[in-house]
Amino acid sequence: MKIERLSSDKIRIFLTFDDLSERGIQKEDMWQELPKVHELFTEMMDQAYNELGFDATGPLAVEVFALPAQGMVVIVTRGKYDHSHYSHLGEDELPEEVYEMEVTLEQSDSIVYAFNDFEILIEAAHVLGGHITEAGRLYHYKDKWVLYMDPELIDSSKHPSLIAVLAEYGEAASYTEAVLDEYGKVVMQENAIAGIREHFKRQD
Repeated sequence: MKIERLSSDKIRIFLTFDDLSERGIQKEDMWQELPKVHELFTEMMDQAYNELGFDATGPLAVEVFALPAQGMVVIVTRGKYDHSHYSHLGEDELPEEVYEMEVTLEQSDSIVYAFNDFEILIEAAHVLGGHITEAGRLYHYKDKWVLYMDPELIDSSKHPSLIAVLAEYGEAASYTEAVLDEYGKVVMQENAIAGIREHFKRQD
């Protein structure tokens, strides 16, 4: 489980499939009223408080993005505490923890990995190229090299191999295509793996 702060009132949590399976949770469980999902959410909020000082009391908007090839991304936005909801209570009677969760779910089949070092990306491209894929779009975003893969352009039987290589060299990212197009810089529009292999030699 990896947590990062996006703003003073917003955090992003990346859950791998291992994080879910360790807790006996299936992807489909994430938007159901199940005790184990509540336990996971409480655990996420505790970790967010311990690591980032993010106080999750009050109304929360929770966006769940399912990334089938990588895991799930949960974005939690803290809303303003509406005291009118509790106007019948005295100040001392306000509930300590009010998770007014408004959950939305989106699913994406995109495969997105970020690389801190271009040399590492070159290594990955040479491993991928030829026998797995030549596809991909390359962005530069937040001082990272981001490889965006459209699964429809890649033989589905090769998806596990593709993920295995990308996970070894890079880090799964939750950036959407829309965010990358708007805020990132397109370095290679298409066939990024082929382009990197053609222009950059692998370090020995």
